[in-house]
Amino acid sequence: MKATWEYPRNPLRSTEMRITEERRSLLVSIVMVLFFFNTRHLQVMSCPLEKTNCTDQDRKLLEFPLNLEYLEAEFFLFGALGFGLDKVAPNLTMGGPSPIGAQIANLDRLTRDIVLQFAWQEVGHLRAIKKTVRGFARPLLDLSKKSFAKVMDDAFGRKFVPPFDPYANSYNYLIASYLVPYVGLTGYVGANPKLKCPASRKLVAGLLGVESGQDAVIRTMLYAKAKHIVHPYGVSVAAFTDRISDLRNKLGKMGVKDEGLVVHKAMGAEGQVAGNVLAGDEMSLAFDRTPEEILRIVYGSGDERTPGGFYPKGADGEIAKSYLD
Repeated sequence: MKATWEYPRNPLRSTEMRITEERRSLLVSIVMVLFFFNTRHLQVMSCPLEKTNCTDQDRKLLEFPLNLEYLEAEFFLFGALGFGLDKVAPNLTMGGPSPIGAQIANLDRLTRDIVLQFAWQEVGHLRAIKKTVRGFARPLLDLSKKSFAKVMDDAFGRKFVPPFDPYANSYNYLIASYLVPYVGLTGYVGANPKLKCPASRKLVAGLLGVESGQDAVIRTMLYAKAKHIVHPYGVSVAAFTDRISDLRNKLGKMGVKDEGLVVHKAMGAEGQVAGNVLAGDEMSLAFDRTPEEILRIVYGSGDERTPGGFYPKGADGEIAKSYLD
């Protein structure tokens, strides 16, 4: 029987072929894993925009805060620079009307520096929200001296003479700023458990973190001067914050969700301190508010169906507009 001759195998070549096949299999596995991960990642990230069960509620809850973010952005930009979104980011306004009465504030160097930081942070917040949901055009905002003066008159139950001017000096501006981020952060706290999509909750957590930081800075700066008497009203800084917080509780109509810089010791953290640089409940957790409560406060009317205050024609978005029909 004849022996069959075979071409002698190259051991090195066989090894190279085996390694090549192993690499090819590994590469295919990696591509499949990456494809699966990216598909899942895109599904999560796009959840608020797709027509899923979570979309409608998440969209409404994410759009509503734009009302406050517009207000904060304009107030801080004008306070620090003397101009607002129309100049720094006109695309974000979506053609909405320019704010009424906003102007540059007479601030010391440190306060102006901090307010300017807040201003650009608010621009970022607008971009972040509109990257997730379409949003709406800037609503008409009344940031005039008259608008802030009315809030202070309502808080104290009497007319200040001369009328309170938020742009007059750093003290006044910080007191006026006390009105702004805190209302927004309580709204984020209230919205978070109602959101269904991970991407929505992540966005709100990020917004809440920075809004809380802004509020903490404002409260700390005011707390450092809590006993300072604001001229010419003969009222301390601490008293201003107490009255403003009381007014917001009254307008919100849902009990105590707001506290000034100094409280009765029994209401302080663990009932141990009267200082209240950060507001919180009996367990030092942040208070929450619904969109309806927020509208009652920012309208200054105590009624989500009655516009006014900083929003003379009402807020925008489906939630706010549902009360104006």
